[in-house]
Amino acid sequence: MRIAALLLLACSIVAAQSDTNDWQLVWADEFNGPAGSAPDPAKWTYDTGSNGWGNHELENYTDSRRNSYQDGNGNLVIQALKSAAGYTSARLKTEGLFAAGYGKIEARIQIPFGQGLWPAFWMLGTNIDGPNAVGWPNCGEIDIMENIGKEPSIVHGTIHGPGDSGLGIGGPYTLPNGAKFSDDFHVFTVIWDPSQVQFLVDNTPYETVTKQQAGKMWAFDHEFFLLLNVAVGGSWPGDPDNTTTFPQTMKVDYVRVYRRAAGSP
Repeated sequence: MRIAALLLLACSIVAAQSDTNDWQLVWADEFNGPAGSAPDPAKWTYDTGSNGWGNHELENYTDSRRNSYQDGNGNLVIQALKSAAGYTSARLKTEGLFAAGYGKIEARIQIPFGQGLWPAFWMLGTNIDGPNAVGWPNCGEIDIMENIGKEPSIVHGTIHGPGDSGLGIGGPYTLPNGAKFSDDFHVFTVIWDPSQVQFLVDNTPYETVTKQQAGKMWAFDHEFFLLLNVAVGGSWPGDPDNTTTFPQTMKVDYVRVYRRAAGSP
């Protein structure tokens, strides 16, 4: 039995090393800036405003250091705050600075917990706006990780595309034994190629959407930019209630983008 266990461990190590060798890092942010500093402006810009973002959200997104900053311990912090004037938060994006077309896209994140919170790590097609804009949902959207605060043990991976009514195609992942995603960091990943988008949590695949399955909703043959945000309220999570405390923070240890190494399957 011991020999079998050792052989299984050895095979797992070899498989992990093989998978690592299949990928080449092409873009990353490790968030190693000084405490209180802004996210790297060469990598991130912001959506700002309080227009509800099509989801009846309550927050006003800002570019203030009160809502987004590096903590000096290797993390980006996105902080949702409540005041007499309402809620503020941050929505960072790489639009106009970096875009990915196929590959492995992942982030190590500790999300917040509370009714009415909506943290997300996601992607939008670069043709959402600009001179050749097709708008949403025709641009495509890949939700690598979404969580609604009333479901602390569940995250969702979803795609949206042309003809989408807002529900998308995807599925949930539930942590075992009642654990909460807010308790620790977890790695949220998509592996995206011309035929499918696969969703993973902590390197465990849990949902795959194929081009054939998506049909006319497939809009994933062009480049996408990355987004990180914490929404407050909205039609899906509902509004905060008297159980929801503020401030709430999402910590991001890193964001990394890989492409297939030459010669890999």
